[in-house]
Amino acid sequence: MNRVTAIASRLAPTGNSHTPQVPCGSQPAGDGAYLLSTKLGTLLLGCLFTIQAFAAEPQLKIQAHLQPATGAMVGGLVELQIDVLTDTWFTSAPTLPDLKLDGALVTPPDGQAQHLNQTLDGQAFNGMRYSYLITPNVAQNFNIPLLTVKATPAQATGELSAQSPPLQFSATQPPGFKPGEAPLVASAVRFNQTVTNSSIALKVGDSITRQLTLQADGALAMALPIPTLGDIEGLSRYPKTPQVSNLDDGRGNLLGGQRIDAVSYRIDDAGSYTLPAIDVKWWDSRTQQTRTAQVPAVTFTAAANSAYKPVFSIAEDLKQLGQNNRLRFSTQWLVWLFVLGATLVLGYLGHPYFLRARHQWQTQKQARHNAWLQSADYAWQQIPSQLTSRPAQLSAVYLWLKRSGSGLKLASLGPRLQTLLRACYGREPTEDQALDQLRQSLTTLHSQAQTRAAIKTPALRPLNPVHEKDFP
Repeated sequence: MNRVTAIASRLAPTGNSHTPQVPCGSQPAGDGAYLLSTKLGTLLLGCLFTIQAFAAEPQLKIQAHLQPATGAMVGGLVELQIDVLTDTWFTSAPTLPDLKLDGALVTPPDGQAQHLNQTLDGQAFNGMRYSYLITPNVAQNFNIPLLTVKATPAQATGELSAQSPPLQFSATQPPGFKPGEAPLVASAVRFNQTVTNSSIALKVGDSITRQLTLQADGALAMALPIPTLGDIEGLSRYPKTPQVSNLDDGRGNLLGGQRIDAVSYRIDDAGSYTLPAIDVKWWDSRTQQTRTAQVPAVTFTAAANSAYKPVFSIAEDLKQLGQNNRLRFSTQWLVWLFVLGATLVLGYLGHPYFLRARHQWQTQKQARHNAWLQSADYAWQQIPSQLTSRPAQLSAVYLWLKRSGSGLKLASLGPRLQTLLRACYGREPTEDQALDQLRQSLTTLHSQAQTRAAIKTPALRPLNPVHEKDFP
């Protein structure tokens, strides 16, 4: 920026510069050359400011390396190093993409990074190095695609992104291992065991615990093999949950892996026992040869223990049940079991028929209910409540007359109903008295209606029917 300012100061005219005095009305000599030089200086100054503005935008560079670059082995460890560099500094941690490779176990960076300072094309860069740990599981070629890394360097107008170059490597099966066998590849292996007895003099009912610790330098903990801890006749085996962890130097640098397996054996019978030796075959990446790590066998003797009682004694349970070491079922239980099974079978087979019969019964019940609602008896039961309501209603009376076959003429049922009509619609209504008389004569009206319905003879229809109520 100082260079641009210096150049601008040289190009800009100053007050101390000599300006020739020209008489009014005449054109000074060299005026065109002076204007041309001023325009060129202004244009050059703008270009310098533009270049300075572009140079101020920070850069983001991504580099990728494989360690080791060649000689990868199945079961070994390949480290993919991603260097994220900028010519300023980072305001936050970069965003790294996920990496998945078919036929390999990939462990992404754990957030720990190594600080870098590099000079690229004469320009100083600084940044961080992240590592992907790759363990090939099959012998084949592996292609690492372009990885897009996003970061926000200082003085950047926004988030920047850059891609790492594509890489590839080939993994081969170590000599001495069969195809498909998962080998352990490490620079050093330590394999030891610890045996703990529940008592000094072992006897029936005591236990013995065998713990195996396997450590491998330059290998992931998930790649360590599982030792074989089989069953031993006369002993009950109780394995514990294995402890698997990576080993580092405390600064985030991976050193290797560790696996701890433990199993407890409970002594069920007296005698001599031997826990067999356990071998772990591995490939030495430093000497390029096959090696074997081994823990020795464990031999011990257990004496009899008359006071020992197994936690679960089947023989004792059978004796307490009085079954003489044999399981028997009484005839009564067999009969009940047969009845229960037959009931379940019949219920399963008869379920569709039950549903059909239930549906028919509900349909018939609904039909009977609907017929009752449309009957004269139902209308008759509504008459008392309507007569006692305020104001009183006669809709139930008309409905009963219609359904009982008496038509809709109240006068046809006798003088009491005629009196009711005159009381309700006469010049001096006495409705309450007429309603009381009608309620008192309901029984008589009902019996008269039944008698009339029994002796009723067909009548001729009106010659000119007008309303439906004119029909009998």
